[in-house]
Amino acid sequence: MASFEEEWGRLDLSKVRDRGSKKWVAMMLPEHVKMIRDYNDEVKKAPIPDLNVFDYEAIQEQIELAMKRNVEIHIKRWKNGEFFYNNGTIQWIDLSKRTIELEDSSRSYEFPLDEIVDVAIME
Repeated sequence: MASFEEEWGRLDLSKVRDRGSKKWVAMMLPEHVKMIRDYNDEVKKAPIPDLNVFDYEAIQEQIELAMKRNVEIHIKRWKNGEFFYNNGTIQWIDLSKRTIELEDSSRSYEFPLDEIVDVAIME
């Protein structure tokens, strides 16, 4: 007698059209669905980068150099588990409020200095 594999060949799972977790949502309470969505959003968040003194010094040097040369910079920011990227020239830095203002061709951005995790000069 032939084995199952010899008789039917390998199973092709690419033809199976399963709805995944959608089929279970109809049986769940709205509170459970919200908890699952909140959990998935939490898992997707990026952890805050662990910057040391040398990283902060490098960021400060890049910002000072960009201000002296009045050149465009690329800033990487971290806020609430997400990374944001901004390009522009530095208009001013307010150390009392700890904010920085960037201006690009279409608008200006103001955000806290504490969100900055990386700076690169665009040349």
